Amino acid sequence: MTRKERLTEEQLNTRLRFVIGVVLASVLAGTMGSVLYSLIYVTQPMEQSPNDKAFFDLITPIATFLVGTLSGVMISNSNIKKDKDPEK
Repeated sequence: MTRKERLTEEQLNTRLRFVIGVVLASVLAGTMGSVLYSLIYVTQPMEQSPNDKAFFDLITPIATFLVGTLSGVMISNSNIKKDKDPEK
């Protein structure tokens, strides 16, 4: 059995950000897919029912939170290494 090298902190952080990004993007895509499915393929009455209104009132903050979290994870610069010697 071969011995694998240990991953550095930067590599672990990068993998963690990737996994979190994929999971959040999948959840957001599933949420948007279910909303689109309910709008397109489910027969809707002329007036919005109270259940549909509650559904969309619930989905709006969830989607906003997911988009904000996903953008925060992708933008974060926690894995950028700070140079101790600025002349290089």
